[in-house]
Amino acid sequence: MAKTIHVVNGDAVVPNLLASGIQGDIVVWREMLCDGPVCAKVGSDVFWKKRLDFFDEELGVSKIEYFDKTIKELMKLEDLSNCNELVMWFEFDLFCQVNLMALCAYLYKNFRKTINYTLVCTGIVNGKSLLQSLSDFNANQFVTLYENRIKLSKTNLEFATACWNIYVENNIEKLKKFNFKNTKFQYFQGAIETHLKRFPIEGGLNEIQYKILDIINSSAHTAQEIVQKLLIWQHKETIYGFGDIQYLLYLKELANFFQISEEKYFINEAGKAIIKK
Repeated sequence: MAKTIHVVNGDAVVPNLLASGIQGDIVVWREMLCDGPVCAKVGSDVFWKKRLDFFDEELGVSKIEYFDKTIKELMKLEDLSNCNELVMWFEFDLFCQVNLMALCAYLYKNFRKTINYTLVCTGIVNGKSLLQSLSDFNANQFVTLYENRIKLSKTNLEFATACWNIYVENNIEKLKKFNFKNTKFQYFQGAIETHLKRFPIEGGLNEIQYKILDIINSSAHTAQEIVQKLLIWQHKETIYGFGDIQYLLYLKELANFFQISEEKYFINEAGKAIIKK
């Protein structure tokens, strides 16, 4: 019997989706393609090799663990012959939108006309000042989100694939020039505008790196305290959608600009100099 498959943006979504009573199998997307090396052919040997090495070398996630948690999960999408609908559950931020582009590129490459491709993507909600994530909705509200899902055509998946290819190329001029605006993918443009802030600006650092140095310069903090301040800043002022792991990576990259004493981070002369630029 034909079935529905839900591809969700993380494990945190699963309990509410199950509690909602919405039928279907669940596949969890456990990746963060907005960081680390990527290639256009999602799911290819080259693609997985790049991701395996990145998680192993930079995040301390063994290749076996990555295979079990990520590759093995997405292998469930290799045979969709018994699927009549595939629902994607994602959010507005850069983290999710890049993953969504990649997923669409994978589905476009393996497109089946017998499948209804649909999208639930949270963000703007009437009466809310901040953009809403899936975690802002309860199980009953998941039913409403599902009922209002957006149908995606092959042309829509092709557009998302083009967006993914431009993102992978990561040429700043092409990213600025390409029109990511689309009624079906209303958060692509904002995500890419946020991504552009990760390119170096005057002084050689990007927005996130300058923010980290500003936090360290303001007062001595532990790594976790720095991350907490970044998460608060992110929630109020940006749409990066990053987690602790990513911000700790950014902190690690700035080692030349601070010193650590008793687990507290202190700005050094190089850090002070670059902040003044």
